[in-house]
Amino acid sequence: MDLDFLTHAPFWVALGQIIIIDILLGGDNAVVIALACRKLPAEQRKKGIIYGTAGAIILRVILIAFAMTLLALPFLKFVGALLLVWIGIKLIAPDEEGHDNIEGSDKLLAAIKTIIVADLVMSVDNVIAIAGAAQNSGEHQMLLVVLGLLISIPIIVWGSQLVIKLMERFPIIIVAGGMLLGWIAGGMLVTDPVFANTDKWLWMVKLPQSDMLKYGASVAGALIVLALGKFVASRRASANAGNAHGA
Repeated sequence: MDLDFLTHAPFWVALGQIIIIDILLGGDNAVVIALACRKLPAEQRKKGIIYGTAGAIILRVILIAFAMTLLALPFLKFVGALLLVWIGIKLIAPDEEGHDNIEGSDKLLAAIKTIIVADLVMSVDNVIAIAGAAQNSGEHQMLLVVLGLLISIPIIVWGSQLVIKLMERFPIIIVAGGMLLGWIAGGMLVTDPVFANTDKWLWMVKLPQSDMLKYGASVAGALIVLALGKFVASRRASANAGNAHGA
């Protein structure tokens, strides 16, 4: 097996991006795991966490493999990029929503099912972001996805409290994460087949593919997410201040 790719910087950059995405977007998943297992007896709680997380990881790898295949279709990278921009904005200016609909169970299998189903529902953002980061890396995409998940899941499950405290202490981590999603979105958008493939979809504007184009689009994506995220956050803050004053 050729392991030369381990000495290439793009592989490690993409792996780092995937781990950061997993940690930033996986905080809620850790909360769901805790809530789903909170009513289990102490001796079953660890089993519930391990089996539920393992099931969620396997299904997520399958979903990401499916998503990476779909990104080769026209316009899906374009749509995925817009969705990533929206996710990045939500990261910088989050909605105030809880997890009141996650039910705890005193049965092990029911708790595992809750973890897997909730993780799948909440993983759309992770799947698209990771598929985009892996696609932008070039080769060894599934290896990157699996490694990223294997490294980040233990951090999320066992270090979720530390990760959450770090994010609360240093909000710049959240902002940087949102900008990273914008960066990935920009690079993904300009490489959509409808822009890149000169033999098909001749009615569409063609972008001459180059490292400079991809870099410029990535920078633009990061700055757009930052600007829109800050704008939405300031509007929400003004609205909340107005509501508090009115009350």
